[in-house]
Amino acid sequence: MGFFFSGYNFTTILGFIILVAVLVLLNEVSRKSKILSIIMYILIPAVMFTLIALGIVGSPSSKTWFGTVKAVSALLGVLGFMLIRYTKVEHTKFAAYFPVAILGINILEAVYRDVEVFMNYKALTVDEAGLTLLGGYWNLFNAAAGVLLLLTMTGWVGIRVAKTPSKDMVWPDQVWFWIVAYDIWNAAYCYNCISTRAMYSGIALLVSCTVAEAFLKRGVWLQHRAQTLAIFALFSLVVDYASLPAFSITATYNPAAWGTLSIAAFVVNLAVFIYMILQIKKTKKNPYTKELYTNLTSYKKNMKANNLI
Repeated sequence: MGFFFSGYNFTTILGFIILVAVLVLLNEVSRKSKILSIIMYILIPAVMFTLIALGIVGSPSSKTWFGTVKAVSALLGVLGFMLIRYTKVEHTKFAAYFPVAILGINILEAVYRDVEVFMNYKALTVDEAGLTLLGGYWNLFNAAAGVLLLLTMTGWVGIRVAKTPSKDMVWPDQVWFWIVAYDIWNAAYCYNCISTRAMYSGIALLVSCTVAEAFLKRGVWLQHRAQTLAIFALFSLVVDYASLPAFSITATYNPAAWGTLSIAAFVVNLAVFIYMILQIKKTKKNPYTKELYTNLTSYKKNMKANNLI
């Protein structure tokens, strides 16, 4: 048994690797094809939600408000990004406001859930979705980290479409250290609030979009994140994957582990916030009306990778 997770064996490790690989692959092929994007993010979800509504399919996640909201919000994000990428919406204020709004709403949902778990689960409890939960100080640390994450979403006014065949939605100011801060925060959130499935709903998803950003197409992390989240959210609504032997890595439900991860998320996000303040003082820029990190190498690489220089 590890500090954060237990249940490691050949089958579960292979299952994790295959899940990440499938998410990366589906994200990549849909990213490069408008037709495949329409099939994957419009037609297939329409069929799935119809079957769920009729009671023909459905996992425990489909019976909770949070599982459904997450799937719908992820899909709305992808559809909004498709409008920006493939229509004249690219040249309107929607192209800047929608991405930051959908990301902010998703973060706020998670902050709310952390506080909700803190208030309502005073003892180790299995909820209606089969998740083992325990509220504690860790929820408050991670909720605070989420608020800092919201404040450090800089340069969204510079969101634009790549001058490449795939026409990706680029957020150049969303540089590597913000992504790392998000990853740690989201891992902590999943560990706090989706503990039983945190290895998959949290770690696997974060690895998939971060791998796509680092090795396949940089500067479009939010697009990678939305697409991989939408794919997995739909999968989780129709398949009770937690009951499968290949997906049985679970949290240790150790308060020390909960606390360690959430405090780390808070510290890292506080560091990013402080760095942002220092950059504001140095550049005299308003990070909510201008791009802040244009002088950084990572920003310039984001622009170059999308033929925007």
